[in-house]
Amino acid sequence: MERLESEQGVPFISVSQPTDNNPAGRMMRRTLANMASFYTEQQSVDVREGHARRIQEGWFLGKAPYGYRNVRKDGRGLVEIDIAAADNVRRMFELFAFEPLTIDALVDKLHAEGRKFRPSMHQFPRSSVDNILLDRAYIGELEYKGQWYPGKHEPLVNRGTWNRVQALLGGKTYKSHELTYAGGLVRCGHCGNLITGEQIIKPQTGKQYIYYRCTVSRLGDHPRHRVTEAQLDEQILSVFRSIQQPEDVRAWFAEALKKWNADHRIGSQEHTALLQKELSQLRQQQDKLLNLRLAEEIDADAFAMKKTELRDRMAHVTLQMEVVDRDRGEQGELAVKTFELSQALESKWLSAGFAEKRKLLEIVFSNFRLDGVSLCYEINKPFDVLAKGLSVPSDRSNEIRTYAAVEHLPAFSNQHLSTAARRMR
Repeated sequence: MERLESEQGVPFISVSQPTDNNPAGRMMRRTLANMASFYTEQQSVDVREGHARRIQEGWFLGKAPYGYRNVRKDGRGLVEIDIAAADNVRRMFELFAFEPLTIDALVDKLHAEGRKFRPSMHQFPRSSVDNILLDRAYIGELEYKGQWYPGKHEPLVNRGTWNRVQALLGGKTYKSHELTYAGGLVRCGHCGNLITGEQIIKPQTGKQYIYYRCTVSRLGDHPRHRVTEAQLDEQILSVFRSIQQPEDVRAWFAEALKKWNADHRIGSQEHTALLQKELSQLRQQQDKLLNLRLAEEIDADAFAMKKTELRDRMAHVTLQMEVVDRDRGEQGELAVKTFELSQALESKWLSAGFAEKRKLLEIVFSNFRLDGVSLCYEINKPFDVLAKGLSVPSDRSNEIRTYAAVEHLPAFSNQHLSTAARRMR
């Protein structure tokens, strides 16, 4: 803002803390800014110390978990039992610990008993039930920075029941946002709501099964389709296989990419030469302007205005040169990396974890929808061209093959490669 004031003549005006437009005024502004920065940093330290003291006293930070509620007594924020919700929590642990129920069956059982999660939400969300069964707050503990401390709140569940529930859950934590196709990635083709994942562990065998369904599939006459993760994986792998080209086509297209990159480099060099010439002319004009000012053939105002104009033009040309130089080195490299990735998608998917799979899906696809048990999507450029297949000319001469490959190269334009590069990073 000070630079705008000094270089562009834009006045700096503070209504609540007026200062003069001089060195003393600017020093005052900076002093006020330093004081504000100190206040913010000190406040952060005070808040952290307050949190630590509250934890040491055995009270929750922020909102209490389901089954409890926050209250104010004598000016202090305390926690007390929410009778209706606490009864639901005890019933959840009792049913899961001593009856052969899965999480889904537990949700249905609670609904059949006429229990309501909240007055505004009657149905118990599966993820909330799973989180409740894993929360140590119900045995009188509270969490702070990944550690558990003794709390002053009254436990809702005895430790024996809680340990039995953990044994039945197998120590598995259900996190729908860490399931490949959940976490807001896919929407229902019927109603447009998000698709959620269900991780089910069979107590008898310990095997894990993952299903996906619409978040509102249990309501009304909504179709109650459930699709396994294996079914969705197979649909994705079929696309990856269609993108992978035969060996001779891969070699042909890779060669075309190299030639295209070489031609692009030549064009970039010519553009750089023109920009370099323009920059030299601007520098000459700058020297002439300085000589005119030294000879007092132009006044100070005209000199300042023209100097600013030349400086801005030189900065613009310099920036263009940097962009051209960067593109010249990156364009072909990005094209080759994108093509190499497209040919290794299947093998990468089979060896990838959750985070890597999500990244591959973001790179290759967009706008996922689950229509029944079929996964619908849009394939991003340039992968859509590869999925359709590259046309190999019957004539095997390099000239004709390269010319034919040029028809596919627009998909590897700057815009599409930049978008793919952002996703790959």
